[in-house]
Amino acid sequence: MAKVRVLFLLCVLGWLCSCSAPTNVAYFQNAEAIRGMALQTEQPLRLRPKDKVSIVVTSADPMLVQQFNLTSVTQNMAAMGGSVVPQTVARSSAGGGSSSQLLAYTVDEQGDIDFPVLGKVAVMGKTRQEVAAYLQQRLIARDLVKDPIVTVEYVNLGVNVLGEVLRPGHIDIQKDNFTILDAIAYAGDLTITGEREHVLVMREVDGEDQTYVINLCDRQQMLTSPAYYLQQNDLVYVMPNNKRKRESKSSGNTLSQPSLWISIASLLTTMSALLWK
Repeated sequence: MAKVRVLFLLCVLGWLCSCSAPTNVAYFQNAEAIRGMALQTEQPLRLRPKDKVSIVVTSADPMLVQQFNLTSVTQNMAAMGGSVVPQTVARSSAGGGSSSQLLAYTVDEQGDIDFPVLGKVAVMGKTRQEVAAYLQQRLIARDLVKDPIVTVEYVNLGVNVLGEVLRPGHIDIQKDNFTILDAIAYAGDLTITGEREHVLVMREVDGEDQTYVINLCDRQQMLTSPAYYLQQNDLVYVMPNNKRKRESKSSGNTLSQPSLWISIASLLTTMSALLWK
């Protein structure tokens, strides 16, 4: 009789625990306690081989800088009964009925780009602001453009977000100092079955794979992580929680269903009443 009562109490306790609210869902749970904390040092994106950048040179004399701006010109022949014929040229077209699109420079394996007139320019390891300043200096030093304004933008830099997010896939880096929160926001946030305390960031560092673990529930740990600021080609993986893992089996979450515990409690109550008589 005593064993039945203990078992009954355990079943009731298990049912109550299964109904309790989880504590690992909300982000930044210690945000108020760490107000004023120093953040992780910003990690600007630095160019690597195979990265692509667009470079625009402008000045008071537009004709003078045309040779430095690579554009793709599409000649619209539809008005003359022809078809649309794309062609790549080294300067923009001034003719009517055409549109131009800026082309990108690809960083080669040696870390250089082939810039018009200047030739090979080393850009590997530089930020886009450093590349712009360097090109501006070279153009002035060779007296090619007196007052150049050089703008450098990233073209194909991005990260991959996989796992328990609403929209997994490749995400373009839209700005400098791109954080893991930016990536998660673009991916539509974590699903309710995403493991917020164990988000992985995989990165290649000096030819070796590095893996970082970020706890989104702990704001202090997240802000001080080396992976808080993402780099191009990073992989962010949101692991599934235990409930999601159990769903891979047909009866995986049966034990966590309140209805099961209610049925067990009811059965034990009935048995206890019969034995009491």
